[in-house]
Amino acid sequence: MTDPLNPRMGATIPSPVMEARRWLEGVRFEPDRPLINVSQAAPMEAPPEGLRRAIAEAAINDSSAHLYGPVLGLPELRAEIASQWSTAYGGDIAADQVAITQGCNQAFCAAMATLAGEGDEVIVPTPWYFNHAMWLSMQGIRTVPLVTGDSLVPEVQRAASLITGRTRAIVLVTPNNPAGVEYPAQLLGDFRTLCRRHGIALVVDETYRDFDSRLGAPHELFADPHWDDTLIHLYSFSKAYRLTGHRVGALIAGRGRLAEVEKFLDTVAICPNQLGQRAALWGMRNLGKWLAREREEVLSRRAAIEAGLSALPGWSLLAAGAYFAYARHPYGLPSDRLARRLVNEAGVLLLPGTMFRPPAEMQGRDEVRIAFANADRAGLATLFERLGAFCP
Repeated sequence: MTDPLNPRMGATIPSPVMEARRWLEGVRFEPDRPLINVSQAAPMEAPPEGLRRAIAEAAINDSSAHLYGPVLGLPELRAEIASQWSTAYGGDIAADQVAITQGCNQAFCAAMATLAGEGDEVIVPTPWYFNHAMWLSMQGIRTVPLVTGDSLVPEVQRAASLITGRTRAIVLVTPNNPAGVEYPAQLLGDFRTLCRRHGIALVVDETYRDFDSRLGAPHELFADPHWDDTLIHLYSFSKAYRLTGHRVGALIAGRGRLAEVEKFLDTVAICPNQLGQRAALWGMRNLGKWLAREREEVLSRRAAIEAGLSALPGWSLLAAGAYFAYARHPYGLPSDRLARRLVNEAGVLLLPGTMFRPPAEMQGRDEVRIAFANADRAGLATLFERLGAFCP
């Protein structure tokens, strides 16, 4: 007898990151030629010592850190986000328009749970962040690809042509995952106008906002006094403060939306990670200068990868930003096969473009994503050497 399986789950692609990790099984890397892992956009180092001490002190001295907390998150953290975001974006955000989630992925899931149901549609530019497409697939929501072409920047007019009576939202990630593209402020404003005109939501995921190369506010969406009728904003503390294992994210939206979000979060998690929330709050209050240095280091690595990939014969750098470089490779084989061969023959683990596009978009066969934030300049130089020496 076959075990029952939700057909939506069966139709959803396997986790690409987990699939890539399985490529390492049984592969031996010599000590003088270790694996270069540029597959995952997550810090591999522990948080700075001050933050770790703050977590330890909370664990020892704050008994409430071990109990259930408010479903929408620690009031002090919600207020801190509202205050800092209002200043950074030149807008007016209240603490009760902020919810804390178990990472930004959960923030996305919570937002979508309030927006769309089976048979509805959500427009997402391609190449897209695969976890977004996976969640929509699991819920029976149609992910409508918004093709971006070589610029990798979505066009408002093309998005408008995709809107139907079942469209519930447009999702934008900036700086983009997987491509790293930083969307212009005017473009985001135009998408907000489009969404407002059609009565749909604009969901903006700014997980990598702390590593944007531009100074000042990257957009003016929160400066609109009526931002909360259209905008849903998502954020992650994982990248800024290396809190990947503590799972802390944020969702900013209108009060009515958060009342519905609360239902989802109460059912799924009851409350966010208590120690993680205290860590995020301490980081926001104490690590501004440290985070600025982290940003400068990431921008330095971005410059190195732009120069290195541009010098590789046959390679085309399509975009770079935040943690990512997105490139077109010169080899006459599909990128999913190339990625597996690079593990065995070059000691490099990266992700193929096929993981970031629907099967109908053949461009992914020639594309790869390189997550470079965990590779220093020496490591990047070695990466370029190995890619340059690879013979398909």
